[in-house]
Amino acid sequence: MRLGGTGLRTRPLRVFLSALGIAIGVAAMIAVVGISGSGRSEVDRRLDALGTNLLRVAPGDALDGTEAKLPHEAVAMIGRVPPVQQVAATGATAAHIYRNEHIAIGRTGSLEVLAAGRDLLPAVGGHVRRGRWLDSATEKYPAVVLGSTAAGRLDVYTPGTRVWLGGRWFSLVGVLDPVPLAPELDSAALVGWPAARTYLRFDGHPSTVYVRAEDSQVAEVRAVLPATAYPEKPGQVRISRPSDALAAREATESALTGLLLGLGGVALLVGGVGVATRWSSRSWSGARRSACAGRWGRPAARSGPSSSRSRCCCRSSAASGGRCWGPRSRRPTPSAATGRRSSRCGRVRRGSAARSSSA
Repeated sequence: MRLGGTGLRTRPLRVFLSALGIAIGVAAMIAVVGISGSGRSEVDRRLDALGTNLLRVAPGDALDGTEAKLPHEAVAMIGRVPPVQQVAATGATAAHIYRNEHIAIGRTGSLEVLAAGRDLLPAVGGHVRRGRWLDSATEKYPAVVLGSTAAGRLDVYTPGTRVWLGGRWFSLVGVLDPVPLAPELDSAALVGWPAARTYLRFDGHPSTVYVRAEDSQVAEVRAVLPATAYPEKPGQVRISRPSDALAAREATESALTGLLLGLGGVALLVGGVGVATRWSSRSWSGARRSACAGRWGRPAARSGPSSSRSRCCCRSSAASGGRCWGPRSRRPTPSAATGRRSSRCGRVRRGSAARSSSA
């Protein structure tokens, strides 16, 4: 611990950078958790505001592979189910909408033209951004309401503007806000049901029916909707719950958040292991330096150039076959060392003289 504290005091920049990395990792994980929690709260709030009791009825596939058609009476029959609170429908047409008559026919912008009833907007929880919704005065005449995406693609936002729809001019009466529970309406042009049959050759078959039921009876209503909407062929009716799609999207975002948290935890663990390894290496090198300095009688806590010289001297002495004398070792006295050197020199001289005489 003392050596570790010494490393902290002598390397302030390294300590600051290590602490900064750990702090950034912890802050990133907290931010991810906070954003995820805020997103889930927002989805829950939106679901509570829009309601989870909306069901969508659409035709399925026929036995020959083609798309089936709901009967004309489907909306009226569904409305007779006691727990049903609201019911509305849209019908697909073969018409297309353009900014003006000079636009090429194939450049439709992937916009649909749908026939809609007056009670569609409250059933799906939609709101009008500009202008007004279809009413008894406009649903019979060439008037159109654009979804938010459709208005952006056509670059038409002002009520009263004329658009080219189905080979004739229609007047724009309103623009909708985005509809979370019915996103298909965002890229659609909505025309009154009677006007669609009059001007667009609409056959009157509903393509989508939106049903609002009591919250406690949603499952029961969902079970009887196929037989109610199409008694002859209930197997050709598809029932979906738009709020389930929002819940699935929330679950996907939660899984992604968990993955990000896992990656952040791994990164934080790797950073912590790196810092711990560096500190342990620093402590180990300090311990070796202190041990080597102690052999020469210097204090263990001292560090710096003198300590480095001591370690180098000790290593060089050991490499040359000598000894690194510690404080408890008896060093040879100068006289003893001189005697050994003199005796060695004498032996060398006697050996040289013998070789000379023999020569």
